[in-house]
Amino acid sequence: MHDRSARHALLKSDLEQLAIFGGPPLFKTELHVGRPNIGNRQRFLARVADILNRKWLTNDGPCLKEFESRVCELIDVKHCIAVCNATAGLEVLVKSLRLSGEIILPSFTFVATAHALQWLGVRPVFCDIDPTTHNLDPKAAAELINPRTSAIIGVHLWGRPCDVEALVDLARRHKLRLLFDAAHAFACSHKGRMVGGFGDAEIFSFHATKFINTFEGGAVVTNKDELASRLRLMRNFGFAGLDNVSALGVNAKMNEISAAMGLVSLESLAEFVEINRANYHLYRQHLSTVPGVSLLAYNEKEKCNYQYVVLEVDQAETGIDRDMLDEILWSENVLTRRYFYPGCHRMEPYRSNDPDAGQRLRHTGAIAERVLCLPTGSAVAAAEIAAICGLIEFIVKSGPAIKNRMLSGPTCRHHLRRSTPAR
Repeated sequence: MHDRSARHALLKSDLEQLAIFGGPPLFKTELHVGRPNIGNRQRFLARVADILNRKWLTNDGPCLKEFESRVCELIDVKHCIAVCNATAGLEVLVKSLRLSGEIILPSFTFVATAHALQWLGVRPVFCDIDPTTHNLDPKAAAELINPRTSAIIGVHLWGRPCDVEALVDLARRHKLRLLFDAAHAFACSHKGRMVGGFGDAEIFSFHATKFINTFEGGAVVTNKDELASRLRLMRNFGFAGLDNVSALGVNAKMNEISAAMGLVSLESLAEFVEINRANYHLYRQHLSTVPGVSLLAYNEKEKCNYQYVVLEVDQAETGIDRDMLDEILWSENVLTRRYFYPGCHRMEPYRSNDPDAGQRLRHTGAIAERVLCLPTGSAVAAAEIAAICGLIEFIVKSGPAIKNRMLSGPTCRHHLRRSTPAR
């Protein structure tokens, strides 16, 4: 599986050997953030064969029902409503709860969280984050509540849960709905309780970039019976039975092939988590003495998927900013990601709708300039992590000289960001 050569790792000892200045890339082929994990292929293909033999490809088939049941069992929640993707899940959830007006959410998240609201005619109101956790700041959220506010959406960024208790209290006091975007947090826990049962409902993503994937897919999970019934209606055109449409709805169903991939992924969940955990600790070990860079820490007393290895870059110590480090790494075929730069409030249509939002998002702006996600997952080997860290150490050691050279003239190589943004 791991056939990429790191033969140049020991040769990165002067600037001329950096690919951005004309040297050979550290890796022959690209290392990605979020390269898909593939479970047991034989089991997946056997499930696909069974699906084809049954000729039941969608519409609440056996694989879909089994997948929903397995998710409920894993995270101890009453209802799982699997959907074609997490964005559709959030849209169906917002419609099911009849939300309108304004909804408070962080700007430091994947833009789909905001887009789902805007698409439905609900105004996203961006709130600042806690600079330590990168999650929604409940105190900042409280200052944004007004008579038009109908809900709050917390995002469990990097799989690290929000301040759930503070947000529950805030929503209760102001009679607001509370939702959680848990796209990063499948199989994670908060104070011993699995993410999925908090607030009115939570939304998971099972996109291909997630450590558990269904190719494309997602799920809304909730402990509320009536809400679950409305969600099931709305994800299937409002059908309450044959020829009986009882509500407005869309087609947000997950198909049987996707559910089969999800089941196979769940069978490998423990293996994927262990790979992510080992990779995270390798990065911590190798980067612990590099000045100006630090890894976001996880609470290892809780269950965690370790899906993201998140580096923060302090330019004052490294002598080189995050974007330059990112550019150099890309030229070496290490395709790091600047999640979630530049923040939703600096993207359209939000940049035009609320041009002054950045004034209240001081921590969001600062974190968006510092964060860099590193390759991990089952497609990355220990030797590759060591080589990446060695490269980062050399770049930081030579930071001022590299910066001066990059600013003084054109580099010998220019990379093109070809990958598609993902949650």
